[in-house]
Amino acid sequence: MKQDLELTQEWDKVFPLSEKVNHKKVTFETQYGLTLAADLYEPKGAQGKLAAIAVSGPFGAVKEQSSGLYAMRMAERGFVTLAFDPSYTGESSGEPRRTASPDINTEDFMAAVDYLLQLENVDAEKIGIIGICGWGGIALNAAAADTRIKATVASTMYDMTRVSGNGYYDSEDKEESRHAAREALSKQRLSDPKAMAGGVIDPLPNDAPQFVKDYYDYYKTPRGYHARSGNSNDGWRVIGTQAYANSRFLYYSNEIRSAVMVMHGEKAHSRYFGEAAYKYMVEGKAERYNVVGKPNPVPENKQLFIIPGASHCDLYDGGYTELVSKGEPKNMIPWDKLEEFFKTNLK
Repeated sequence: MKQDLELTQEWDKVFPLSEKVNHKKVTFETQYGLTLAADLYEPKGAQGKLAAIAVSGPFGAVKEQSSGLYAMRMAERGFVTLAFDPSYTGESSGEPRRTASPDINTEDFMAAVDYLLQLENVDAEKIGIIGICGWGGIALNAAAADTRIKATVASTMYDMTRVSGNGYYDSEDKEESRHAAREALSKQRLSDPKAMAGGVIDPLPNDAPQFVKDYYDYYKTPRGYHARSGNSNDGWRVIGTQAYANSRFLYYSNEIRSAVMVMHGEKAHSRYFGEAAYKYMVEGKAERYNVVGKPNPVPENKQLFIIPGASHCDLYDGGYTELVSKGEPKNMIPWDKLEEFFKTNLK
């Protein structure tokens, strides 16, 4: 049953509203009975039925941040776009807050497609999705499951199942480490199942790795801070991603027939996720993947696009030449490339 959500009506994004688009708040339902909050962007003056794109991510972020920027910029270029808060996140429904699961999050994308298909100005044969950071892996999982999705971009992607089970750079990819993590989470369920942890560290230690500094610069400064974002604030439910560690996305990604672009920064700490995901999607095998499948039946519409000089967070909003959001905008998001990809594959 659809739930009534209290949606903020004033503009509270971390980016200004473009004069080239129309914007409104909307809601839609998932098959799990959750109601999701979203921002619908439409190009002003457009006629007829248009191609449409659903956008979400980064993992733990909200639609007022990076996903909304992507949606608005693509609407400027002629697409109907939908940036949504995932289940249990932001303005969307679901209790306890900031909880995730592989199946529910994949359904979030497919439910967004359901919504777009109901719009009179959307061409049902021209549906794409964009997943940013952790939602890049979720987008690939949705593309493997839902043939209505004709084109997918995974931008600066994480594979949340891989990092949850193996740790960063697969440093904990052994049974002993996973068992210890399972024991800790099992005890957490008894002691305080609603406890929150994580979020971007604050204050920032002087010896923090560069990618942590980059996260701080986005989520903890006016550049990207938002009160509803878990990454900007108190993080995620401690046991909220427990199911991710025992799952693996992308098992059938080598069978995706629709178009896919994996887009990553040359200097991104997360680049290995995207490169391995692309290799497995095309060849059916990749380093640190424990399964070997058949090569993709349609490899010609798959591409890996590495952006010279870009870091992970540069692809959230384009990046800045100095930390604490100072200096000049680097404009590292290749909007022309994204437009070309979707227009080529949604026609």
